Parts: sequence; C-alpha cells; structure tokens
Amino acid sequence: MAFLADALSRVKPSATIAVSQKARELKTQGRDVIGLGAGEPDFDTPDNVKNAAIDAINRGETKYTPVSGIQPLREAIAAKFKRENNLDYDWKQTIVATGGKQILFNAMMATLNPGDEVVIPSPYWVSYPEMVSICGGTPVFAETSIDNGFKLTPDALEKAITPKTKWLIMNSPSNPSGAAYTEAELKALADVLMAHPHVWVLTDDMYEHLTYGDFKFFTIAEVEPKLYDRTLTMNGVSKAYAMTGWRIGYAAGPIELIKAMDMIQGQQTSGACSIAQWAAVEALNGPQDFITKNKAIFQGRRDLVVSMLNQAKGINCPVPEGAFYVYPSCAELIGKTAPSGKVIETDEDFVSELLEVEGVAVVHGSAFGLGPNFRISYATSEELLEEACNRIQRFTASLK
Repeated sequence: MAFLADALSRVKPSATIAVSQKARELKTQGRDVIGLGAGEPDFDTPDNVKNAAIDAINRGETKYTPVSGIQPLREAIAAKFKRENNLDYDWKQTIVATGGKQILFNAMMATLNPGDEVVIPSPYWVSYPEMVSICGGTPVFAETSIDNGFKLTPDALEKAITPKTKWLIMNSPSNPSGAAYTEAELKALADVLMAHPHVWVLTDDMYEHLTYGDFKFFTIAEVEPKLYDRTLTMNGVSKAYAMTGWRIGYAAGPIELIKAMDMIQGQQTSGACSIAQWAAVEALNGPQDFITKNKAIFQGRRDLVVSMLNQAKGINCPVPEGAFYVYPSCAELIGKTAPSGKVIETDEDFVSELLEVEGVAVVHGSAFGLGPNFRISYATSEELLEEACNRIQRFTASLK
C-alpha cells in the first residue's frame, strides 16, 4: 500500500516558485543572475498600513479571529465592492483567507465532486488546474492565442462547456499574459454563461488596480447582474497594496457558498493572521493615492520591456493591458541552435539556455498551458529590466 495520496500524482510543482528558487541558488553560488520570475511588487507596503498593524499589536489584537475574518475587515470588503465594482454584498457574504490561493482552494474543495469539470482559459496561472485536480475535479482548458490578445472568446467558452461543467475561472488582468477584458468582452462571455445556468464563475480580480492607459476595469457580475447569484468575486491586498507577505485574500458571493467555504477553512487553518487583517482594514479604507503612483511606474517598466523585447531577434511581445507581466512568443526561435550546441526544441529549452548563458531567469510558457512563450515579471527596477532585456537581445542574436 502506497503511503502518499494518489492525489499527488495529479499535481505538478509550481513552475514560478521553481524558477525563483533556481535563481536564488545560482546567486548563492556567485552567479550574476537577474530573476524575473517572481510575481510580487518590489514596492514596500505603505506606511499607513504598517502603522495600522503596529497599532493593532499595541492594542492586543493578537488573538484568534472568527474563521471568516474580523467584522471590520469584512465590512471594508463589502464597502470596497460597492465603491469600486458596483456590487452590493452584505458583510456576511464575504470571507477572508490566508491569501487568494486559500480562497480558490476553499471554493473548489467546497463544491467539486469527482467528474466535475472546471473551464480554465490558457495561458493560466499555474495553480488553477492543480487546485482543481487536488479537489477531485477535472480541469478543461479553453485555449486562447496571441492573435486575440490571450483572451477567451465566446466561441471557445461555448465549446468548452459540457453538462459536467461546474465552474469557469476568469482572471483579469491575467497572470501570466497581462490580458484584461473590456466591458464588451465580458458581456459577450456572460451571454454564453446565461445559456448555461449550471455553470458558476470564479473571477480572480487580484490585479484589478494594475491596468494601464485608458483601460477601465470591470468584473463580470458588475457587467451582467444576472450572474450575481452564481459568481464568487475574489480579490486581495497582495498586488495593489504591495502586501504579498501579509497573506490576505478575500471574496464575496452567495451566502451558502460562503458558509461552505467557512466550514472548510474552519477545519483547515481557521482565521487568517489577526495583525494582517487589521492592516488590510487600513489598506482598503485608507488613502489610495499611492496606487496611481505605482501604476505609473509599472506602466513605464511595461513600455520599456515591450519595446526592448520586440527589438530582440525572433521575439514577438504584445502590449498587455494590466498586471506586471509580459508573455512574449519565442516561436520563431524554435529549431535554432544555442552557442552551447543545444537545439532549442521547446520554450523550456529556451528559458533554460537563457538562464545558463546570460543569467536571466524567466518562466517557460508551457508551464502556463500555452507556448512557445515565456513570462517575464517586470516588478523590478528599470535598471535591472534594461540589463535583462539587453542580455535577452544578445542571447537571441547568438542563436543560429
């Protein structure tokens, strides 16, 4: 009898975490490595948020909290959804968890039975299909393409839905592509969903505040209110508020689903860190002006990276609407030979040789379900990004 659970055979390690770890290991060996794999802002948490955490400690807010989160935070979440997304939720329809990952896991664990299908547009965040598999469901991939901006089309969604479909997972702006859906694009997808009332929507809006230019963010239950009763709207403080290590994710949805997720969490971790919750109250209720400043910095970095990558031989890099990633194609370089003599047969070969030859760590696109591409996180300084792109240009020029 095997000791480890069969579920582990259905799960792969996180490629993004693996790349970051590999970059750290090479740095400790003295290699000059620029790591562009991590999905976290390089900005510090705002001072008012840090001070709120310190005040909470000094007040003695150091005890267990309710499983679904402290009431002031849940009220702040409901107020945020009303203020920014035109969504009316009672605070009891919200839940707080230890990061967005736990929200997703709770939702899947609370709803999936063996054979249930979850539609996931590709490219996708690496954890979506693994969570579905761990929870006994079957991920079904609806492929996008660089030609349509890596966005799910109504036709592709329609073809992916079957009588077994339980969820559609939406992520806008997207990790890894940075693609974000317009109001009209969301309405077209909502029209398909309205014809399939058994399909629920989990919308991951973690990068909501990181959109650029004139792009206006919408979430699907806002665009189509008739989907309200079968939508779980998820968000968190990690990206926009530079609070990745605080580990606070949240969601709102139908009360019966929230109660089921509360029960799962109650037997798993109970409430999230009390201090981090009080910090998140200040993040949501406090000044928001720094978000605009950070967005301007990110947009400058995006424009720099897109421009320099499109000057690299054989690279095609579209301009993403949001997040802090680009997802360029390296299709023209497949079949080329690296200076080491290695033939570039896959995008994984490309990123491996790039790391070995030039010390630039990026993530291969096939890990996100669509290649030959690679993902770059531009959540680092312009100086490092410019140097990394120079190295990529040098590497692609060396391929024969």
